[in-house]
Parts: sequence; C-alpha cells; structure tokens
Amino acid sequence: MTDPDFNLLAALDVLLSEKSVAGAAKRLKLSASAMSRTLTRLRQVTGDPLLVRAGRNMVLTPHAESLQARAKNVVSEMRAVLNASPAPLSLSTLEKRFTLRTNEGFIDAFGPALVNAAAREAPGVTLEFVAKPEKDARFLREGRVDLEIGVLKNMGPEIRLQALFRDRFVVALAKNHPLAAFADMSREQFVSVGHVITSRRGLIRGPVDDALAACGMRRRIAAVVPGFSAALAVARDSQLIAVVPASCLQSAAGKEMVAFPLPVSTPEITVSQMWHPRHEHELAHRWLRQLVRRVCRQP
Repeated sequence: MTDPDFNLLAALDVLLSEKSVAGAAKRLKLSASAMSRTLTRLRQVTGDPLLVRAGRNMVLTPHAESLQARAKNVVSEMRAVLNASPAPLSLSTLEKRFTLRTNEGFIDAFGPALVNAAAREAPGVTLEFVAKPEKDARFLREGRVDLEIGVLKNMGPEIRLQALFRDRFVVALAKNHPLAAFADMSREQFVSVGHVITSRRGLIRGPVDDALAACGMRRRIAAVVPGFSAALAVARDSQLIAVVPASCLQSAAGKEMVAFPLPVSTPEITVSQMWHPRHEHELAHRWLRQLVRRVCRQP
C-alpha cells in the first residue's frame, strides 16, 4: 500500500472550498495547469470526480461534499501540530519526576539546596538522585535519566554539556586531629599521617601521588573508600586525613571538618551537567538545568 501524499490533503481542502481550479490555483500560488494535474491525481486517489461541470460553474460531487469537513479538520490539525508552540510552563502546577545521575559527594553538597529550591518554585516536582558508579552516556541516550552531573568528559557528539563550576582538591581532617592546630600544612606533615582515599575501582594511586612522587615523597594509604562522602565520614571520626573536592565541605560532614590547601599541585576539576538533545527545548527540563546551575553557583 502506497503511503498517502499529505500535500494532496491541503490541495483537496482548498479545491473543495473554492469549487474552482482557477480559484484553488490562485490560493495555493500555482499555475492553472499544475492545479489541474493535482485535481487529476486527487481523482485517481479518491476514485471520484470530486468537481463536475454544472453550466459555467463547478459543483461538488456527493462524495466530495462528504469529504469537505473531514479534509478541513485534518488540515487544520496538521497545521496545529506543525505550528504548535510549547504551552507556557506553570511551575506552581507542574507535576514531574526528574532523575539526576550523580555521585554521593554532589548529593551531600548540593542535594539539600536543590530539593529546597525545587520545593519553593515547583512543589509538584520530585527530584530522584541515582548513583553514578561509572561514566556512561547510554543512560542519557536511553532516556533513563534527565541529567548527569559530575566531572564529565565528552560522551558523544550529540550529548549537551554545560560547566557548572570549577573545583579544587583540599585536605580535610577532624577538628581534634593533631595537625588541625597548625595554620597551614606542609608536604612533610601531609605524608606523615595516614590517608583515607577515594577510588571507585580500588586504585591506590592518583594525581596526588604523582605530584608527591615528583617531589620524592609518598603517602601512606590506610583506607580506600568508594566516594568522597565516605572519605569525609572516616576522616571525621579517625586520625586519618582525606583529600576531597572543596565543594564537599558544603555537606553536613564537611562543615564539621578542618580544611587546608593541598600542599602539592594538582589540576582543577570542572563539574558539569549533561543532557540529551531531546530535552534541549523542553521548558520543564530547561528550568531544571537553570535551577541546578543557579544552586551550584551560590556561595
């Protein structure tokens, strides 16, 4: 079965309205011969003459009369679909569930502020935070998450990326730690105590260790945990120190810690949000992205 030519629908609607090949040609800005050929095609498709001569005028056949209202309605609906503008976004009545894929450190640092801001602006919105054990764009491509947040690299040419803020690593330790009484922390002090480090894959060497090795130094790894939140929790209740992003100090656990600048140089990190282009112009999703960006940029 041949697919219908929807351009013929518009021509049919005009022909049945004008009841004239010349009038229809003028409205559609076609030549009379082109309009005649279109009428011929319509007659072939419908199996009906549609317009017949009655004296000096053309009149509709009974079948054409039965099609007139239906053709007009279909064409109007097609135009409405193609020309439709998004309905205005009403945050006060919006009921939607957004899924954000990120790590526990981000949730601890920014989750409360995001939830509170969303509740104020759109009380019907639910924010669902899911774990991000690895970087994988398929969750965005498959529509399983709305946003992915973290230290993200390009995960495909179609995935949209927006930087949220720049972060740096700091040293966090308990307030009762012997080194907490000092005004600063030297490299020698840094390597003199045990460390709790973060690694999702159990690795015990990273940029900090490379920087120390360049100075001929090495730190002692006493514990390995999968996330920065866990590292803060261990350091808070032990004599170990943790290297975490400065943003983690905004969490409840982080506010109970003492922090020092990292005594070795490591690159800054950029925390970004990523989304699939299917959501690029969706008003509710745009509001979510703006909300995340605004909350992350608050001091």
